[in-house]
Amino acid sequence: MVWPGHPGVLLGRRAECAWFDRWQDAVKAGRGGALVVLGEPGIGKSALLDHMASAAVGFRVVRAVGVETEAELPFGALHQVCAPFLTALDHLPGPQQDALSAAFGLRTGAVPDRLMLSLAVLGLLSEAAVRQPLICVIDDAQWLDPGSAQALAFVAHRVGAEPLGLVFATRHALGGLRGLRQMVLTGLGPRDARALLHSALHVPLDEGVVDRIAAEARGSPLALLELPRSMTAAGFTGGFGPTDTAAAVPGRIEDGFRRRVLSLPPATRMLLLVAAAEPTGDSALLWRAAARLGIGVSAASAAESGGLVSNGTKGVFRPPLVRSA
Repeated sequence: MVWPGHPGVLLGRRAECAWFDRWQDAVKAGRGGALVVLGEPGIGKSALLDHMASAAVGFRVVRAVGVETEAELPFGALHQVCAPFLTALDHLPGPQQDALSAAFGLRTGAVPDRLMLSLAVLGLLSEAAVRQPLICVIDDAQWLDPGSAQALAFVAHRVGAEPLGLVFATRHALGGLRGLRQMVLTGLGPRDARALLHSALHVPLDEGVVDRIAAEARGSPLALLELPRSMTAAGFTGGFGPTDTAAAVPGRIEDGFRRRVLSLPPATRMLLLVAAAEPTGDSALLWRAAARLGIGVSAASAAESGGLVSNGTKGVFRPPLVRSA
């Protein structure tokens, strides 16, 4: 959610946006580095990363996302980061070329040495950053496969003298990212929470009901937007149900997404399932798979109008919790 009259500033995240802007200025000036954004599901990590990517004027931004079902797929997430730069592979020393090529199946070979692979990733991204300042954004880092996590953490700890930045968003602290600069996202304050909640309501509500929803959401932006969708008629007229625990809200939101998915036409549900299995957001690949299943382009309309996906050059789930639902 963006402040009215203040384009590009997230509601309740002024300090964080300013912090990101200062960090980007340092990266562009050749003082590269890494950031770790910590927070529970729905707290706004992805929205903050979206802001950062849109505000990164003059940068090339490469995005990757960890996917729970691919956590055991070696180097899957690392390929998302490195794929745009593989045409420059021949600029690396021979052993590093061999390590990356073997990791990504570009040539046959033994499982690459982890140190050599990590050096190759550092070299590849540094070479790209010399041509244009580069930021690599890794969302849902808690689901990175071990090989990708190790190589990206290696780069994050060693970048410094080039216009290269890495940003990791994760639900909890990861061992390999310890020692890096961290930003812990907490819930919105009461004023911002109510403003966001009112923006999501399409009918006027009694202020007591608004206070109840805001209290249950505990400042979680996603909960403030989604809880009204799941409330019963009794809830909207002031009825009170069991108080949610802190851990229950993300699960309750995910249940709400599931119900919304189940209400969609069968072709749309199948399209969302295919999209959930394709982690890079490659629209061309998604539609090739859909065509094989006999799913037409019109199937996407219901998902987009329901606010479950954002389509374009990169088709993405908005919010990312929809993928697991």
